[in-house]
Amino acid sequence: MFGNFDFDVISRSWVYLFQTGMVFTLKLTALAMVGGIVLGTLLAMMRLSSNRLISGVASSYVNLIRSIPLVLVIFWFYFLVPYIAAWVIGANEPVKVGAFSSALITFILFEAAYYCEIMRSGIQSIPRGQVWAGQALGMNYAQTMGSIVLPQAFRNMIPVLLTQTIVLFQDVSLVYAIGATDFFGAADKVSNRDFRPTEMYLTVAVVYLVICFTLSRLVKMLQKKVAIIR
Repeated sequence: MFGNFDFDVISRSWVYLFQTGMVFTLKLTALAMVGGIVLGTLLAMMRLSSNRLISGVASSYVNLIRSIPLVLVIFWFYFLVPYIAAWVIGANEPVKVGAFSSALITFILFEAAYYCEIMRSGIQSIPRGQVWAGQALGMNYAQTMGSIVLPQAFRNMIPVLLTQTIVLFQDVSLVYAIGATDFFGAADKVSNRDFRPTEMYLTVAVVYLVICFTLSRLVKMLQKKVAIIR
């Protein structure tokens, strides 16, 4: 089976795959995670709001995003963002946003819907009595959430947030569809250049397997520690 397997193409491309492809993937994952958690937390607070309009807007956004395939959203933003940016600044031609910026906006907005549900469950897991205690001390809603509820919710939800981030790391490979040079995209370019798809795609699969399996084990260990703290 591996009689014609060319290990040399892997060794020749190793630096390019990681310095260009993996750096792109990790950078996009990290920025999208931070942006997604921030926006997701705001959406979670909106969904839990007593104002039906605010809650309805957040719920509609989350349900809409979670009902659309990610690859379709990537295409939408890649082709629409330049026109939206031109409309905002009043330009006559589409603004050159670039694959990375377009993908970053896409993943922040998309992942926020999933982080929102995680944070909402984390906020709801905090006993209501702690909110009442904060109010009894004279804290307003923002102070109660920022000083009492959210710190505990984040601690409770860290394993789930990290698990969703692993999924995000895998989903970044979909930016290949818009020509971005992530880890998978870099491997595909090498495959087309050297006509060695088997070696390149197998290398990508092994690298993703090792990274995701290792991260999953670390999250599982962290989950046990958090459970002990509680």
